[in-house]
Amino acid sequence: MNIHFSIPRPEDIKELIHIENLGFTPEEAASEEAMIERIAVIPDSFIIARDEQSKVIGYVVGPVLNQRYITDDLFEKSVPNPTTGGFQSILSLVVHPDYRGKGIAAQLLGELERICVKSKREAMTLTCLDYLVPFYEANGYQNEGKSDSVHAGLVWFNLVKEIKSVN
Repeated sequence: MNIHFSIPRPEDIKELIHIENLGFTPEEAASEEAMIERIAVIPDSFIIARDEQSKVIGYVVGPVLNQRYITDDLFEKSVPNPTTGGFQSILSLVVHPDYRGKGIAAQLLGELERICVKSKREAMTLTCLDYLVPFYEANGYQNEGKSDSVHAGLVWFNLVKEIKSVN
């Protein structure tokens, strides 16, 4: 399968929301308004995976923070990313069910990490549910314990991957 990566376009919104809703419960999923705002405000940290026909098959998105861990308010409001430094958060990493198990999620993480290296980010940070911890650990993230997040009324864990800069 030939996959290519790009930033989102406004016309991608319906596909993005469809995939978001396939990957998350209604309580966890981003709203269409939040997704539109992310496309407009943080396209530099919003990466889409597309198949050979340019169909959206997955994506990763999140703002750059000045703190190590994600807070629940980030799921609602986006602000522009600083040019360099900070912590790259991941609010959503999701792949369409028809394309899971093909390494696409790991490729999306790798694409975002390349941007982080170029932008001299300190680390990549996310929260995830317990069953996803092994996936992120296999991709180089460290489990730093339970998160303070109460998003969707669930128990979340802080996962962080330090960025190794290339000189």
